Amino acid sequence: MNLLRQLWFLFWLHVARLLDRACGFAVVMAISTPVTFTWSQAILTGATFNPLADWQYETPDFPGMIEVLSRATAVGLLETISSAGETLKQESPVQAGGTAGTTPARLNTEPVTGRAAPLQKIRVFYRNPTAGTITVDGQITLTPLGGGGGGGRGRAAPRRGGRFGRRR
Repeated sequence: MNLLRQLWFLFWLHVARLLDRACGFAVVMAISTPVTFTWSQAILTGATFNPLADWQYETPDFPGMIEVLSRATAVGLLETISSAGETLKQESPVQAGGTAGTTPARLNTEPVTGRAAPLQKIRVFYRNPTAGTITVDGQITLTPLGGGGGGGRGRAAPRRGGRFGRRR
């Protein structure tokens, strides 16, 4: 299914480039600003949770950087983070001490950062091996690389003094 999705994307990318060359249409393929997704979920004993399962940017079509913040209400919850087949965080404990329903902040939660490759899944996975229910609160921020698809041309500041510099 993933291969079919990649081929479909490449087909439309090719069509967009042909339209751009032939007609001068500017086709924007990526976002230009960071996007954020937050979650809060109670995970039962022995259960797992993948917060990005229905997220629009779980498989981005542009290169980017991700930053994940996670905090649990109790000790024992395990987290694995991967992007583009690379493990950013091997299964290890999630920081405990949070209040259910509050988004973790950078002030007291160390973020996990890494690259997001085009057409490759970002995966955040939680597993609860403990004997009780644990609530996890988290946030992911996906920032496009390479300027994104809009927001101007990034012009330099105008020079002073005319075309040939300042005359004295």
